[in-house]
Amino acid sequence: MKHLWTLLFVLLASLGTSQAQTPAPGEVFMKISVENRGDVVVKLHTDKAPRTCAQIIRLVEQGFYNNQRVFRVEKKPRPFLVQMGDPLTKTKTIDDPAIGTGNSGSAIPYENSGLTHEDGAVGLSALPRNPNSGDCQFHFILGPAKFLDGQHTVFGTVVGGKAVLRSIERGDRISSVTILRG
Repeated sequence: MKHLWTLLFVLLASLGTSQAQTPAPGEVFMKISVENRGDVVVKLHTDKAPRTCAQIIRLVEQGFYNNQRVFRVEKKPRPFLVQMGDPLTKTKTIDDPAIGTGNSGSAIPYENSGLTHEDGAVGLSALPRNPNSGDCQFHFILGPAKFLDGQHTVFGTVVGGKAVLRSIERGDRISSVTILRG
């Protein structure tokens, strides 16, 4: 029986599944379902980035992210990031030059959450040299990117579906995003 549990644990780990996909009391998770890929689960650090998390939660609950597409994936020369959150991806082709400029109209000032851009970090994307311009777009970090610290609020950590995240390609559709509360 012990070997069966070990095998199950190894199998789940290889699928990028985490035991922490259900929030504990007081925790808030965001589940992103990517068509033909699977789910990515993010723990939101509502205590460390309250304004940013409130903005993201509000947009999720309005259905803002549903049916958007991932518009930026940087994996070469080394894994770097996956970015989503542009509402223009619902109506424009992924190669349209306007992609990456869409917003919700509610900029959020930079919050120093004390978290860094390491593998699995989720940050609010902002314009270069303007950390107070973050709005609705966010990025998942695939490898250390400390050079982004101080420019983008880190507001979440991937706790489930890392293998799914690493399989995402530019143009993949987000079927739904939901908030899970413990």
